[in-house]
Amino acid sequence: MKSISAQSLIVSFISLMVFWYIMSGFFDITHSLMGVLSVGTVLAINYKLKAHSYFEGETDVIKDLRLLYAPYYFGWLMVQIVISGVHVAKILLSPSLPIKTSMVKFKVNFPNPHCKMILGNSITLTPGTLTVDIRGDEFIVHAISPVSFEGIASDEMPQQVLKLFTNEMHPVVSDFKVIYTKEELS
Repeated sequence: MKSISAQSLIVSFISLMVFWYIMSGFFDITHSLMGVLSVGTVLAINYKLKAHSYFEGETDVIKDLRLLYAPYYFGWLMVQIVISGVHVAKILLSPSLPIKTSMVKFKVNFPNPHCKMILGNSITLTPGTLTVDIRGDEFIVHAISPVSFEGIASDEMPQQVLKLFTNEMHPVVSDFKVIYTKEELS
């Protein structure tokens, strides 16, 4: 059984309370107390889940996370989501509907499993791409067009995720290959 740090609990509580205030839109004492009760309940339930290791190399992510870089990453990801959304909208609004779907496979070299989780979620959040599978260090991603997976192939998105956890930069993506395209299925 692993221990949960006080820093992790405090950051989680503050983050969830900020989210509560944003979603509720009320700042009075009654709603604040309901927020504290709700956040406390979520943290208590989550504590039981976090107390166990579910995969090898799992650590308390808050201890490893570079908190000062996290807002930059969040902003960068929002920009990528908008850019990808515009790209997907152009494809969908084009009369010829130029969809060239493909599946790509690649390996990553990350210092901890949380990097893989953040990369997988970031890929899925970006319109036009979907993380289909993660096994060990290998990812399989579906893309609506070759432009959609450029950020992965160029190592840009994985490098941004790596910066969340370390200053030491190294190539993250290796063995990148397109495993099949829509044309191969026809």
